[in-house]
Amino acid sequence: MDLGLTGRTAFVCASSQGLGLACATALAREGAAVTLNGRNAEKLARVAHELRDTFPGACVDYVAADLNTAGGRAAILAQLPEVDILVTNNEGPKPGGLESWDEAALIGAMEMNMIPAVQLMRAYIPGMRARKFGRIVNITSAMVKSPRYFMGLSTAARTALTAISKAVAREVAADNVTVNNLMPEKIDTPRQEAIAAHFMKTEGLTRDQVRARTVSTIAAKRFGEAAEFGDACAFLCAAQAGYISGQNLQLDGGTYEGLI
Repeated sequence: MDLGLTGRTAFVCASSQGLGLACATALAREGAAVTLNGRNAEKLARVAHELRDTFPGACVDYVAADLNTAGGRAAILAQLPEVDILVTNNEGPKPGGLESWDEAALIGAMEMNMIPAVQLMRAYIPGMRARKFGRIVNITSAMVKSPRYFMGLSTAARTALTAISKAVAREVAADNVTVNNLMPEKIDTPRQEAIAAHFMKTEGLTRDQVRARTVSTIAAKRFGEAAEFGDACAFLCAAQAGYISGQNLQLDGGTYEGLI
């Protein structure tokens, strides 16, 4: 299927690895001009080069900037003042519990997983509306619908982003601008390794034991693949997806037990 993305411009936050890179890869494959983002310029340059090698003729650039700061976001907008596609993403807070959720931790979670996405939407949506095309995909978490105690900070901030995105989606839909959220759970990425390391430290388990225990909780009995996630993102950005907005798509191997 031709997704109608050739020539579209896309900015993918936190995309030097993991889910962000998976989304950037799928968009580049489909013909979008993709700008990567991260804090490590050397790593970004290497990844951009690899994508251009993988997809000859692909237009792949990068901007090294910290999404969590106003200065970093200003640098992004200076290099890339307009885009057709925005994929928001960022690292999540460290796992923890109530004893670690002081005011600084709460503010920090919002500064990572809610504020940057909203500020970039504020910057890019007016141009999208004027051009009558825009696709925004926020990478949130399946725990927005199924909270887990040790991921409470991440869940809270991403839920706030989900709520404001729903409000925005209704406002901009008539201009062919969509806002959707991808909700990953147990996709095999560096984030999954960080979570495994947490349980290895706190429970004295081996990596294999943690991973086996995790897989046993997934209905599909396997971790998700980053490429599967990237393909879902690409479809939500497609010309054909203009009637899909304000939605939360779970990629969890069928694990969610709720009806809706």
